[in-house]
Amino acid sequence: MQGSFESTYISLDCFTMRRASSALSEPPAPAAGAAPERSDWATLKRLLPYLWQYKLRVVLALGCLISAKVANLGVPLLLKHMVDSLSIPAGDRRALLVVPVALLLAYAGLRLATSVFGELRELVFAKATHGISRQIALQTFRHLNALSLRFHLERQTGGMTRDIERGTRALQSLISYSLYTILPTLVELTLAMVLLGTQFDAGFVWITLAALASYIVFTVSVTEWRTQYRRTMNELDSKAQSRAVDALLNYETVKYFNNEDFEAERYDRGLDAYRRAQIKSQTTLSMLNTGQQLIIATSLLAMLWRATSGVVDGHRSLGDLVMVNALLIQLYIPLNFLGVLYREVKQSITDLDKMFKLLEREREVQDPPGAQDLQVRGGAVRFENVRFAYDPARPILHDLSFEIPAGKTVAVVGASGAGKSTLARLLYRFYDVSEAGGGRITIDGQDIRAVTQDSLRRAIGIVPQDTVLFNDTVGYNIGYGRTGATQEEIEAAARAAHIHSFIAAQPKGYETTVGERGLKLSGGEKQRIAIARTLLKNPPILIFDEATSALDSANERAIQAELKSAAEGRTTLVIAHRLSTVVDAHEILVMEAGRVVERGHHEALLAQGGRYARMWTLQHRSEAAPVVL
Repeated sequence: MQGSFESTYISLDCFTMRRASSALSEPPAPAAGAAPERSDWATLKRLLPYLWQYKLRVVLALGCLISAKVANLGVPLLLKHMVDSLSIPAGDRRALLVVPVALLLAYAGLRLATSVFGELRELVFAKATHGISRQIALQTFRHLNALSLRFHLERQTGGMTRDIERGTRALQSLISYSLYTILPTLVELTLAMVLLGTQFDAGFVWITLAALASYIVFTVSVTEWRTQYRRTMNELDSKAQSRAVDALLNYETVKYFNNEDFEAERYDRGLDAYRRAQIKSQTTLSMLNTGQQLIIATSLLAMLWRATSGVVDGHRSLGDLVMVNALLIQLYIPLNFLGVLYREVKQSITDLDKMFKLLEREREVQDPPGAQDLQVRGGAVRFENVRFAYDPARPILHDLSFEIPAGKTVAVVGASGAGKSTLARLLYRFYDVSEAGGGRITIDGQDIRAVTQDSLRRAIGIVPQDTVLFNDTVGYNIGYGRTGATQEEIEAAARAAHIHSFIAAQPKGYETTVGERGLKLSGGEKQRIAIARTLLKNPPILIFDEATSALDSANERAIQAELKSAAEGRTTLVIAHRLSTVVDAHEILVMEAGRVVERGHHEALLAQGGRYARMWTLQHRSEAAPVVL
């Protein structure tokens, strides 16, 4: 599951990887530690609805549990009678019948029953355990993919995937410890005290209760105290893993600046801090275990002394002593692990709570109640008096209004930081404009805030500047534009994007893997795959965000022809720095500091002699300038 999460995080969308100046101005997401601490009972209560779906299996598992413990406690009782039966005089024929036959058959039967009921309990509840784990993991996966872009820009992939992995494992551990160890031990303790009270006297019960109370109070108090060290250890573990994953994801950057040793030292500092926290945690664990053993040893001494005194006084049989000894062994062996299990349960609840907090993370962009699917007729897009800011202290768009008529192409040009990419983010509803004076964006007259995000994004295709690919095959990455597409359709899209010949020349063809984030491919090859992917999707509305920025001039001219053909009859928004790619646009908008300062056709803008004309002149001078070596 961890690999699946990481692939999804790394490949969410080009926007999460593109750190434009507008994205850098966004306020950070609230820290995980900022949320109020939730009690363990609240976390367990959060788990109950998932568990209740399997209530019949819970009841059957509890029945098997009780049956197994009753059979298990029958063993000491049986041993008492077997030992007392040894008082038969030597040579008496009844000894052959009583001792060997009863001991073998009854003892074997009880042991078998204990094992069978235990296995039945695990078999009955296995479907529930794995079913709940699968359900919560899938729910978390879906929820994280549904969270806003702001959240994913601020997330740390390594630490988050570690939290998810621990949370999924904690769920199985919590159920396993509770049903298979802690609950059976408590049931056995209850039955044992009933047996001690009926077979002996109240003194044995009081000794057991006193030992149990002392054990629980000591274990809980010390475990609560040392939880801080365990929590610190986990935080340092996540931090170290975040640094490692971040360095590996940015492998090329590390190499460019020759910082392998620097990254190794950063990772080692994290590991060293984690090691010190581990030592503190282990030291406190040793203190806990020593105290528990002292309590158990004291109670064992008191119980055996009382039983031995009874045998010496003659009002207890030797079988009673054997029974008490066997019963205490059966009780204190699982009780000895109860402290460790309590610590593990506490940690499992903490880890599970972290995953639940991810599930409870509010979605910044949500569909309103009763939202309908977008009905695309022609695909006309309108920005009406749109005002937007990632941070209220730094507005990005100022009262922006323009229209992309159905089937037409509108280009947006301007310097970096002018707000061009923000238009694509808003159209995709990665962010929503404020309903209180923020204007609105419509498609065929429908406010995109009033329609479902799923239908909106199905109607839009984007060719990004920074293409992020899945660590899979070329065919998979192209086919991602429309899952279920045939191989012929994938190849047709690749031909349209002028990359089919390159793919066919590879030894594995369309089965060639592209590596993490497509690092095995050049920037131009990745961009052509992105173009093919969008052409395969075939949406009515297109966004070209510097779609040919990584291509050489020859391929750019060839791709421009294909993009022009793909945009024919579709509503298209082109975001560009290179003005030569937008000369055929229906209208060109020149943006500066979040405002449209010029608009019109290419020739009209040149004739105005304004900002567009100056940009055109500068770019042509740069292209015509000789290269000086």
